[in-house]
Amino acid sequence: MTYETISTHLEDRILQVTLDRPESMNAFTVEMANELVKVFNDASKDDDVGCVIVTGAGKAFCAGMDLSVGGNVFGLDETMRPSLEDVRSGYDNNDIVNGVRDTGGRVTLAIYECNKPVIGAINGAAVGIGATMTLGMDIRLASEKAKIGFVFGKIGVTPEACSTWFLPRIVGMQQALEWVYTADILTAEEAHAGGLVRSVHAPDDLLPAARALAAKIVNNRSPVAIALARQMMYRNSAAQSPRTAHEVDSLAMFYTSLGDGKEGVASFLEKRDPAFTGSTNKMPPFYPWWDSEQ
Repeated sequence: MTYETISTHLEDRILQVTLDRPESMNAFTVEMANELVKVFNDASKDDDVGCVIVTGAGKAFCAGMDLSVGGNVFGLDETMRPSLEDVRSGYDNNDIVNGVRDTGGRVTLAIYECNKPVIGAINGAAVGIGATMTLGMDIRLASEKAKIGFVFGKIGVTPEACSTWFLPRIVGMQQALEWVYTADILTAEEAHAGGLVRSVHAPDDLLPAARALAAKIVNNRSPVAIALARQMMYRNSAAQSPRTAHEVDSLAMFYTSLGDGKEGVASFLEKRDPAFTGSTNKMPPFYPWWDSEQ
């Protein structure tokens, strides 16, 4: 499919998604949000995709929201005065989706709900939504030239893109609050020291390092087991009790042992590579278990 604000390339079951507005430092728009939501929703069910890498074209990852557009730059409907109940009850209604719900949050939720692991390759400036969109990604690598900032306080708005859920879980509450309060622009080394990024790379080494990591995730791995593990890790770690994890773990182990687990055991005993046949289009019957919790 052809997109207007992003580009995609699929090779060896690794889907590279590139934010592709280099003339504006890949500034984020409502159109980009909609295209990213679609690409993650599609990748989630595509058996040809084993892992997703997100990076930026040119010298930036994403310079934040495009503040040059007319009207409400965040794409929100200023005629509305929504309540929390309005958002909850009308969550999927067009007027709420298009006029009230945070566009960055729709993207990070699409990443969070994706069945495939997601790696962020932060090649340059990543501020505002450029920083917060990476929080829903599983692993972040950064170029030495990356600059990362949670700069919302500088323009009088709050953190978005579900970042108040993700960021404290990644770096801890104290670090998250300091970065949001100060709105400092972090170097790649500072982001690494704070636990936000896994590793820092020379610019030319960033994507090869991301692809090497993605290959380790994709090769000889059950797509169903990976999809389950991803959702189990995020959701069980936020549960109130380890019993919730035990309940979900039990079902996940039960059903994977009937499918790809048999092939995995056989390949181990026979000292050969596994040939997994599971599909993320046909997940175990208890999935998604969280639908019954809402």
